[in-house]
Amino acid sequence: MDLQLQSFDGGKAGNITVSDAMFDREYNESLVHQVVTAFMAGARSGTHAQKTRSEVSGGGRKPFAQKGSGRARAGTIRSPLWRSGGTTFAAKPRDYSQKVNRKVYRSAICTILSELRRKDALVIVDKVELETPKTKDLLAKVSGLGLKNALIISENAAGNLDLASRNLYNIGATDAAHVNPVALLRFEKVVMSEDSVRKLEESLV
Repeated sequence: MDLQLQSFDGGKAGNITVSDAMFDREYNESLVHQVVTAFMAGARSGTHAQKTRSEVSGGGRKPFAQKGSGRARAGTIRSPLWRSGGTTFAAKPRDYSQKVNRKVYRSAICTILSELRRKDALVIVDKVELETPKTKDLLAKVSGLGLKNALIISENAAGNLDLASRNLYNIGATDAAHVNPVALLRFEKVVMSEDSVRKLEESLV
């Protein structure tokens, strides 16, 4: 079955037929949580590195005699108890990415889009284009839709749209090929062009 969603073209409202497989799925919180967690974990660089007591330089001899000094016995200055000593449980470079099946990832994106539609947080427009890469032009276009916090999804966001939104914290822009669950959930509203809807239907359904 197909759904009829409202689409805006220059302030005039029309209808667009979309797939219910992408915009009418039951919300699955555990599925969305799994995919969001995996996406954020994959964004971690994992390049942290610390040295254990065996990797710290120095400490080749006993710092002072075992007895007679009045201090606690010590065998090496590389002990984690000593300043500049090694770290007890040293962090090492690692890969934080989690495997998520392609079918599960696509299903989560469709689930989020369906929930956005149910909550009236999804706005579909005919086109999202900017003639110049100016932030004020983008703000004027978004304000014309009555939005202050939104993610704009177009068929191709590279170029003017990307440059105009780069220094705005409450307005984001991405193309249909790079839609991710974190971006969809971060903003209050999601604005999609009709071309991006068709492109997502091809890749997700």
